[in-house]
Amino acid sequence: MLSPRAFFHLPNHKTHLLNLPEPSNGIRYCGSSHGWLVIVDESPNVRLLNPVTRETLHLPQLNTFPDVVSFSYSNIGREYLVTNPRGGVHALNLSQMRNCYVKKIVLSSSPCLQSGDNFAAFAIVGKGQHSLGFCKKGQNSWGFAISDEMYCWEDVVYHNGLFYAVTKEGTIAVCDIYGYAPPQVTVIQTTIPFEFCGDIYYVVFSGVDMLLVARILEQEFDNNDDGGDEYNLVYRTVGFDVFKMNWSELKWEKIESLGDRVLFVGGNSSLCLIASDFVGCLKDCIYFTDDYSDSNYDDACGKHDVGVFNLWDQSIELLPCYPRNSYSRLGWPLPIWVSPNPC
Repeated sequence: MLSPRAFFHLPNHKTHLLNLPEPSNGIRYCGSSHGWLVIVDESPNVRLLNPVTRETLHLPQLNTFPDVVSFSYSNIGREYLVTNPRGGVHALNLSQMRNCYVKKIVLSSSPCLQSGDNFAAFAIVGKGQHSLGFCKKGQNSWGFAISDEMYCWEDVVYHNGLFYAVTKEGTIAVCDIYGYAPPQVTVIQTTIPFEFCGDIYYVVFSGVDMLLVARILEQEFDNNDDGGDEYNLVYRTVGFDVFKMNWSELKWEKIESLGDRVLFVGGNSSLCLIASDFVGCLKDCIYFTDDYSDSNYDDACGKHDVGVFNLWDQSIELLPCYPRNSYSRLGWPLPIWVSPNPC
């Protein structure tokens, strides 16, 4: 089934509608890497979709994660039984599994490249996001690199053959899933500065530099614009802080400028580019999308938490993410950055 999706093109600030082979409702984007979207819906399926070529591939199903002890469509409202690191069991229905079980999935490379034999997917999953899961090309199920209730993982990124995950406390997990059974995982406790306080954290590499981006949110009330007196509680991004890992001292150090670099954060695999290499990209900026709340009421108020944060003056410029007057936008997934890839 083809469904219309809107793509906002940064260089010319135009929105293009593309028909993609996906269900029209009930899906969630839980990742975007190397031009591929990672899609989950109210089924065990985990699909990869290239919006340029419209090719669809499948990752192992959700019910193959080690902590999913059973799955049955006939157990209505309790289709999944999932364990936690302490051994407790809880039930999740189809929509809960889609919305809450998977935080993010990132890819090591495009699955269609000739070097795809080393292709892997890496996931932050589980109640409380305590587990780091992975699958490699040719595998029919997911495995765990680490599952420990001590950690709540915020983001993960792939760099030079390794996956790096981070927590809000600045802890780093370095995961080598190639050639090891079980995978080799090193957990690094780091020192953090006093400014280290954010609501959401993203990890990204800029060359050899490992950056941690702290997103700061505030609550506010917005009128629902229907002429009534009812207000919706929404979240807004009000700022970012950026830190660089000092590997010799294992501490995060705040940086005040990105120079000619630009960052893209949100539900995507965090991305760093050289701004001067790409038309329409502003240097020393962070481009962000709303990835923190599928129930956020921004769309009902006509405002989305999607924009550009300028480090040099701490200002924010809002960006549209759906066509104006689009009657169906309330049923669309949250916006996510995509770097087009024809393969």
